[in-house]
Amino acid sequence: MGYNINVKTRGVKETISLGRAVGRHLSPGDVICLSGELGTGKTCFVKGLAEGLGIKAKNVTSPTFIIIREYKGKIPLYHIDLYRIGFVEDIRDIGMEEVIYGQGVTAIEWAEKISDKLPDERIEIALKYVDEKTRSIEMSAFGPHHSEILKKTMKEIHL
Repeated sequence: MGYNINVKTRGVKETISLGRAVGRHLSPGDVICLSGELGTGKTCFVKGLAEGLGIKAKNVTSPTFIIIREYKGKIPLYHIDLYRIGFVEDIRDIGMEEVIYGQGVTAIEWAEKISDKLPDERIEIALKYVDEKTRSIEMSAFGPHHSEILKKTMKEIHL
């Protein structure tokens, strides 16, 4: 593991803003792994990632029932939700490996379900409840490229 950031966001707007800051520094092939209980803000964070990539956040919704959504922008964003995936073997059936190792940015909600299948280089985002509006967000970079993304992000966030 490389660089780590721990921040608190106070509301949806700040969670989206943090995601936007990360999204501005992403490039094709980057993988963002999100974990946290239901309602902690994983999809809100992905909305921010989308905005950082030049994609309208209003188009971003949780792909819980369809598993993978693709959003077109200067770099495609693949939003994967593994909440309903029962077995790791199911990821082959949905074509997830092709997406992760493709030319877009991939954001995976409930990524802990496939921790042994994730690329070595990635960013992990763990969202936790502090109270009704406040979230504790721990971002961990794996690999030098992703460490640099978090360092650049840290320079521009004001939370």
